[in-house]
Amino acid sequence: MKRSKRYVSNLEKIEKGKAYTIEEAVKLVKETSNSKFDGTIEVAMNLNLDTKKNDQQLRGAVVLPNGTGKSKRILVLAKGDAAKAAKEAGADFVGDVDMIQKIEQENWFDYDVIIATPEMMPLLGKIGKLLGPKGLMPNPKTGTVTVDTAKAIEETKKGKVNYRTDSFGNIHGIIGKASFDETKLAENLRAFVEAIMKVKPSTVKGAYVKNISISSTMGPGVKIDLNSIDK
Repeated sequence: MKRSKRYVSNLEKIEKGKAYTIEEAVKLVKETSNSKFDGTIEVAMNLNLDTKKNDQQLRGAVVLPNGTGKSKRILVLAKGDAAKAAKEAGADFVGDVDMIQKIEQENWFDYDVIIATPEMMPLLGKIGKLLGPKGLMPNPKTGTVTVDTAKAIEETKKGKVNYRTDSFGNIHGIIGKASFDETKLAENLRAFVEAIMKVKPSTVKGAYVKNISISSTMGPGVKIDLNSIDK
């Protein structure tokens, strides 16, 4: 794959094989952001997990202290008081059966997150094939299936990031934008890593974290020294 001169120039700023402290890595990832727009900064963690075992398939969410820099459009599926609370909390769309039919019949996806009360889940399950591939299906583990719709909306607006291990034990998550100052990015990174550390399965043997790196949109990855992480 042919790389642009800008990418190659940025890559030269990163010492091959070197692992950086969180502060050094954050500074470098901002310097090497390769997009002309405000790029997204993402963390990738490779964990020592056997994802064939159910208890080692991690899924959840973390609220970043400084948000993600991206506002999310929220659809809430609820009735009665939960629907009223969702409207008051600032949900972009609120409904129940009508919204589910709109998704099914119109292929409607003008939102980024679906929050649903437990009573709505059987109906939502019928369109799981539409929502699942887009990562929109609500899940109790990520706090998107709840009776407290107001709290779920508040957390989402603050900057809640979902995570899920892939079949190789990798976890990816957004930690902000290239325009964020270094301190805010470092705080978000530490919060994300800390959340993953807390859900370490008791059955994991040996080192839990194999590798951590951060990168910007279209930019090179910067490896983080695991010793700089508060374990």
